Amino acid sequence: MAVFIFLLAGILTLTHRQQEIAVQTAAANTNWGLGFGESGKQPTGNASVDFLKQYSAYYVGAADKKVIYLTFDAGYENGYTPAILDALKKHNVKATFFVVGNYLNTSPDLVKRMIAEGHIVGNHTNTHPDMSKISDMTSFTKEITAVENKFKEITGQDMQKYYRPPQGKYSVNNLRQANELGYKTIFWSLAYVDWYQDKQPTKEQAFQKLIPRIHPGAIVLLHSTSKTNSEILDELLTKWESAGYTFGTLNDLGK
Repeated sequence: MAVFIFLLAGILTLTHRQQEIAVQTAAANTNWGLGFGESGKQPTGNASVDFLKQYSAYYVGAADKKVIYLTFDAGYENGYTPAILDALKKHNVKATFFVVGNYLNTSPDLVKRMIAEGHIVGNHTNTHPDMSKISDMTSFTKEITAVENKFKEITGQDMQKYYRPPQGKYSVNNLRQANELGYKTIFWSLAYVDWYQDKQPTKEQAFQKLIPRIHPGAIVLLHSTSKTNSEILDELLTKWESAGYTFGTLNDLGK
C-alpha cells in the first residue's frame, strides 16, 4: 500500500510538473505561429487546441468538417472594404471584421453595413499595441472597452465578444484577461503576407498560398486593406466552394 501511494504521488508530481512546463512554454510564445505539413491538413500552432480552449481561445475549428471561418483584420480603411463586402454578399458568406479604434472613428458607415449584412464585428484593441507587454488588467481592459464603447455609440448594439491580439502577439496572462472579460481570443490557421500597401501580392501569389493550404476548420485571416484581396475574393470563395467547403461564423466554434 505504501509503495502504491509513493508511486501515485510520483505520478501526480510528474503530471503537475508537465503542466507547469506547458504553461511556461506557452507563456514564452508571445508571437502566434503555425507549422504546415501535408497539403489540405490542419497546421499545428505554437499552442495546442486543448491548451487554448481552457482560456476560450481558438485558432482552428473541427478537423472533420469542411467549414471555413473567414476573418478580416481592419486597422484602417483603404478603400477596398466595399468590394470585399460585395463579394461576401454575393456568396452569402458571413465573416468577422476585427476593428481597431481608428477604424470605428473613420469608417462608421462601413461598420454599420457590416452589421446590417450579418457580419460579426470583433475587437482588435483601441490603439493596436503589443498586448503581450501589457500585464495589468486595468490597461488591458482600457484597450478593449474603448472599442466596445465606440462600437455601441455607432451601432446602438453591444459588441460580440471576440478578440484578436494585434500582430498575433500574446501572453498566457492576456488569454486569462480576455477570458475574464468574457471574450474568446481568436488566432488563425491560414494567412498570407497581404498587409503591405506598396507590396501587394499578385493574384497568382495569393492563390498559391490560399488554395492548397485551405483545410477543414480553417480560421482564415485576411486584411481588408489589401487591394489584392478585394480583387480576388469572389473567385477565391468560388474556388473554395468548388472544393466542397462551406462557411461558418465564429459563433459556431466549439459547438
